[in-house]
Amino acid sequence: MVPFMLTRSLAAILVTCVFTVISWTFSPGAIALTQIRLFDVDYHKCPPEVGDGSVTSGGTTMAANCFLVTGKAENSTNKYVYDADIFGRIYDANNDPVMQNRTRLGSIPEVPPGVSDFEMRITVAANQPEPLKLKQFKAAGFGAQVRK
Repeated sequence: MVPFMLTRSLAAILVTCVFTVISWTFSPGAIALTQIRLFDVDYHKCPPEVGDGSVTSGGTTMAANCFLVTGKAENSTNKYVYDADIFGRIYDANNDPVMQNRTRLGSIPEVPPGVSDFEMRITVAANQPEPLKLKQFKAAGFGAQVRK
């Protein structure tokens, strides 16, 4: 006859194993980032209704220029991608960075499968000379909407 405590321990181990296997089988997949290729990236000055403005830094107001960055986004999956962060580097005519220490520049709320247009607004200090140089643009988003 097996002692009562040993039988109880074996039963607890068996139940734990069954729950572990069931949780592996029925757990939802992890939401992984989906890479989005950005190409034909260009910029132009914002129309007057979108805005001229200023940049505030450390309590000081500086004149600024508004630009719209446009291009194509290629989603090679067959599903929508949501909340795609846009990464890239922007330099002025003197090769000085426009967004100091910052590579995340904006986001695209929804990228359908295939190729689609994207647009984002950026503000650049007026003392940074044009033409701007847009480099290493890419995006990454999620296969499901991220709850906020």
